[in-house]
Amino acid sequence: MLLSTRLSAVRNPLFKGAQRFLNVHEIDSYEILNAAQIYTPRGLAATTVEEAKAKAIELGTSRFVVKSQVLAGGRGKGHFDNGFQGGVHIVDSVEEVGTLASKMLGARLITKQTGEGGRPCNKLMIAEPLDIEHEYYLALLLDRKAGSIAMVGSTEGGMNIEETAATNPDAIKKVNINVLEGLSADKARDLATQLGFTGDILEQAVDQFQKLYALMSSADATQMEINPLVTTKDGRLLCADAMLNFDDNAEFRQKEIFSRRDLSQENDLDVEAAKYDLNYIGLDGKIGCLVNGAGLAMATMDLLNHFDGSPANFLDVGGSANAHAIAGAFRIITGDPKVSAIFVNIFGGIMSCQVIASGLVEAIAEVKVNVPIVVRLQG
Repeated sequence: MLLSTRLSAVRNPLFKGAQRFLNVHEIDSYEILNAAQIYTPRGLAATTVEEAKAKAIELGTSRFVVKSQVLAGGRGKGHFDNGFQGGVHIVDSVEEVGTLASKMLGARLITKQTGEGGRPCNKLMIAEPLDIEHEYYLALLLDRKAGSIAMVGSTEGGMNIEETAATNPDAIKKVNINVLEGLSADKARDLATQLGFTGDILEQAVDQFQKLYALMSSADATQMEINPLVTTKDGRLLCADAMLNFDDNAEFRQKEIFSRRDLSQENDLDVEAAKYDLNYIGLDGKIGCLVNGAGLAMATMDLLNHFDGSPANFLDVGGSANAHAIAGAFRIITGDPKVSAIFVNIFGGIMSCQVIASGLVEAIAEVKVNVPIVVRLQG
C-alpha cells in the first residue's frame, strides 16, 4: 500500500488503532475463490522439492507452471539472491519441476516491489498451463467517493492497469454497485457486454461476476484484483491470477482466511507493531520518532527534515495506548539498526503524559539503549 494511502487512513478522526489489510498468496486466493465456486486454473501448493514433484504428478498434465509464492508483484521478472532468474517458469517434466523447486525454495526473491533484500520463497504453486485466447482485467474496489463497491474491467489484461488508464482510458469500463442491492444479473451483464463477451462466455461472466461480488461482501474483502481474467480456447472463463486483500477489522469473523497470513512476508517491525495496535511505517532515516496523533507525527517528520534530519519511522501511538504498548513502541524503534537518536514528541491533550513516561521507564529498564533520547511532553 502506498505511504500516502496509509497515512490518509490514520487521519480519520473515527479511526481507532492501526489499519492494515491482509494480503494472501496466490495459491490461497485460488482456494478462497474455488470455495466460492469461482473458477481458476488448477493449482497445488508445495513447500519441499519432493512435494513439488508429487503435486506435479497429481496434476497429471504434460506441462507445468511453477510459480514462487511471494507477496510481491513482478515475480516473473525478478531474481533470487542465489542468482537464479525468474520466479515463474513453465516446464515439460516432473524432474524439471523438482530442479526449479530446489533453486527457488529457501531463497529470497527480489522484484521491483520487494526492495533489495527481497522476500523469502517458502512455498510454490504448481499449476496447469492455459491455452489462452484473450486476457482481461477485472477488479472489485471500494469506491469511497461514490460510497459503493466498484467493479472495474478492461479488455487489456496482464498488464499494469495504471498504464492502461494512461495510454488507453477508453478500454477501462466501470460499474458501481449499491451495497444494499448487490450486483444484479443485468448490471453484471452490462459490464460483461462492454468487455466484449458474447454467447456462452457472456453467461459465464455474468455468473462469475456475481459470485465475485458475493465473495467480496461475505469475506470482508477490501480489494479483489483479477489480472488476468482469461478466456481459453476450450471455452472457459478463468481467474488466472488473483490478488485479494481483506479488512483486518474483520479478523474475528474471518478466522479461516486470516489463518493464511504469512508473517515471513512481512517486516518484523510491522508485525511487532500490529501486536500493540500501533500505526507504524518504517522509513529510511536515522531519527526514531514516537508521537501521538497522526497530524503531530507528520509535522514532527517535516520538522526533522527541515533541520536536515531524517525520520526513521512514522509511529503514532494514538490516544488509547497503555504503558505496555508505549514500551512496545520503544522496543520497535530501538529494533531498527539505522536509528541513531530517538525523538519522543507527545501532546498531553490526547494522551496522559504520565502513561508515556511510565512506558518509557518500562522500556528503558528492559532494552539497552545506546542512542540519545530527546523527550518533549506537553500538556
